[in-house]
Amino acid sequence: MLDFYDHRYPDTASLKAKARKRIPAFAFDYLEGGCNEEIGLRRNRSDIQAVQLRSQLLKPFAGSELQTELFGQRYSAPFGIAPIGLQGLMWPQAPEILAKAAADKNIPYVLSTVSSASLERIAEISEGRAWFQLYNPTDAEIRQDLLQRIKAAQYPVLVVTVDVPTFGYRPRDIRNGLAMPPKMTLRNIAQMLSRPNWLFHTALAGQPQMQTLKPYMPADMPSDELAAFMNKTVMGRVDLEGLKPIRDSWQGPLVIKGLINLDDVAAAVELGADGVVMSNHGARQLDPGESPVKPLQDAARQYGHKIKILMDSGLRSGSNIASALACGADFTFLGRPFVYGVGALGPKGAYHTINSLELQLEQVLKQLGCPKPSELPKHLVNE
Repeated sequence: MLDFYDHRYPDTASLKAKARKRIPAFAFDYLEGGCNEEIGLRRNRSDIQAVQLRSQLLKPFAGSELQTELFGQRYSAPFGIAPIGLQGLMWPQAPEILAKAAADKNIPYVLSTVSSASLERIAEISEGRAWFQLYNPTDAEIRQDLLQRIKAAQYPVLVVTVDVPTFGYRPRDIRNGLAMPPKMTLRNIAQMLSRPNWLFHTALAGQPQMQTLKPYMPADMPSDELAAFMNKTVMGRVDLEGLKPIRDSWQGPLVIKGLINLDDVAAAVELGADGVVMSNHGARQLDPGESPVKPLQDAARQYGHKIKILMDSGLRSGSNIASALACGADFTFLGRPFVYGVGALGPKGAYHTINSLELQLEQVLKQLGCPKPSELPKHLVNE
């Protein structure tokens, strides 16, 4: 399984096409969609695709390696699996599948607060190597209890997401009446029945729920009240003052995710954060917002010597990973491609996606004459 690679799906586009045929439309829309007019989705892709790299071919070159050190851990490649909520809705037990594959392949998997798997279960599956992504609860007691559970489960890295001060306006999800668990409308039922493989595995796994948050939810809460509960209790606005209690409580590496503005990066440095993720939440929150590519370069220049600069949003391939690293990222995260992989191929798809991205990235390094990811900035074409 570790080296599994299916030659029928050599890129993310082919995995996506296959996954679309196996995942109900309402769940695929949740994975695929952005917000408002989805202009931000296209901007993310066009900006990373516009990055140009320059090869150097006549100097001595002994080969490339992908291993990258981050927060004291040496990973097999400079990318990990970004947090995605409701993964188990898109493919049954997707968090468990991806966490296991990431641990086996020695890359970080980041568990979302709103995942369908509990933080304790993922800590067990990943043998303590998964990271945890926290939406800072507005309720101090819930926040403290969550932090205690994360510590008890021995998560090595805490990622606090700050770019969800309100739910994104997502027309696809509004049309689909998306909820967790999904509403049993005639339309949604028809979509489920049209995906028998998904339906069979969902029946085996059980109805997806937000397992980490279940202890804090009122018993038998109607699904149409879930959004209001999340907005009031779990996804409050996070400012610097709100982060200070987390920094004081959490002794391990702390990463602030969802920054674009350099003033916010400066504030994260002041806070004592160990890393930031330059990200626009996969273009799911602010449609007119800028993509992370230019802010990433600025942040790396000004603060790269003080804090680890990570990036997600818009990355789909090994070439995109190389471009982000060349722009100054120390490490990258991808979300959608991994869910496409699991949706297309089941558990094997997790390994296939990791292996495919590694093959693509290694080819880029060799073509450039670049021995390791940290030297990619030397190959960036500055316009």
